[in-house]
Amino acid sequence: MAQDYARGLLLIDDEPAQGRLVSAIAVRAGWQVYRQPDCAAAVALLTAPDAPAVHAALIDQWAPDSIQVTAAITALHDVRPALPVVMIATTNMVETAVAAIRAGAADYLVKPISPANLIKALENAASTGTSGGELRPLTEKLSEPVRFDELVGSTPVFHAVRAVAAKAARADLPVLIEGERGVGKQALAHAIHTASARRHQPFIAVNCATVPDNLIESELFGHESGAFPGAFDLHIGAFAAADGGTLFIAEVGKLPPAAQIKLLHALQTGEVQALGGNRRRRVNVRIIAASGTPLADAVASDYFREDLYCLLNSIQLPLPALRDRSADIPKLVRHFLDRVAPAAGLLGLDVEDDVIGLLVRYNWPGNVRQLQNTLFRAAVLCGQDTLTTGDFPQICASLNNVNTARHPPATARAHLAPLQTTLPVALFDEAGHIRSLQEVEADLIRLAVRHYHGHMTEVARRLGIGRSTLYRKLAELGISDAA
Repeated sequence: MAQDYARGLLLIDDEPAQGRLVSAIAVRAGWQVYRQPDCAAAVALLTAPDAPAVHAALIDQWAPDSIQVTAAITALHDVRPALPVVMIATTNMVETAVAAIRAGAADYLVKPISPANLIKALENAASTGTSGGELRPLTEKLSEPVRFDELVGSTPVFHAVRAVAAKAARADLPVLIEGERGVGKQALAHAIHTASARRHQPFIAVNCATVPDNLIESELFGHESGAFPGAFDLHIGAFAAADGGTLFIAEVGKLPPAAQIKLLHALQTGEVQALGGNRRRRVNVRIIAASGTPLADAVASDYFREDLYCLLNSIQLPLPALRDRSADIPKLVRHFLDRVAPAAGLLGLDVEDDVIGLLVRYNWPGNVRQLQNTLFRAAVLCGQDTLTTGDFPQICASLNNVNTARHPPATARAHLAPLQTTLPVALFDEAGHIRSLQEVEADLIRLAVRHYHGHMTEVARRLGIGRSTLYRKLAELGISDAA
């Protein structure tokens, strides 16, 4: 694959062998790598008159304590404040991770790491401008297997998908999960695995979007030593690693044609063959595939094989975007805080009502993952036991920009201006019949939430109900566009 080296990676690593391995992985993914043995040399490179363009820094942790970790990240940010920094460490200690995060790290990886996870971390770090600059939470790396009761949501559209997924867990057919980035496709796949008869066997995940085309077959099926330049050792592929369990293939629609043929053969025969090998290995693997866009579109464009699509699509699960189930946000906030606060050493973390209103009003382009990441960073950086709107500066800034665009200063009006008579709650349907009380109530609550800008205490007071009753009604009525 031809490299255009559109992005520069600063690698700080004092172990030559490890540095060569990481460099090779990054170069294959299209990065130009600039290796430095320590932080001082890295700072000198960044401040040189002919300093290269660097889009991310990767520190392979040589320091065992959090003080030196903090000093290294701070030194880099002193000369390049916006540079995303990813830490690679040999320890799984939460304290070290939290120290790195508080110092401004964009992500934290624990050895041993796979090429796919390393590339994914670099891609996430380099794209912080579009994802809100939020950290992929440590809880993703340390959490227990996901169960269905951990998939929080009571809106009808989400409840329906979860019900079908629970039935799918009892079958052993391939599953295709579709939904936008961050809606929870891998979490749902993990819940299906945990509830299945394969629960005690491996759950292996591969993201086709983060693995270069020339490495994806090796990642899935493995390779023998010497199979291609750089293949110094035997590599066990994801199929073999998942034998007896579940293989989750994310962004399956990005598989190149040659890999599609091999995946089709594996599904049809239950056999895989490593690159450079001459023996076929029989495996017993359940496939759960996922796509961020409708896979049928890739079939229609003749990029994705229709026969492979039909095999993967035995059971289809369309996951809704978070903006389409915003009534679930209050429960999701509490659920995520209960999980991330202990990991950050913050027990009993509370949240103000205004924060809930703020989060409900936001559009969440990164969906549930972005919400979790945002809460994790806020919890780690919070200096008190209650989260306030001040702990979410990026969300506030984004909403302020939207409000300014919708309401220019020339049309300045009071915060609680009277509603225009052209915006009533409809009492009649298209056929001229009176609408049900439930429908009218749902519209009235939507209107109130929008009118009072998500300030739930004020919404509840004006509607004459308690806040707990308001949240219950949001869930029961299935309000998906309350913001």
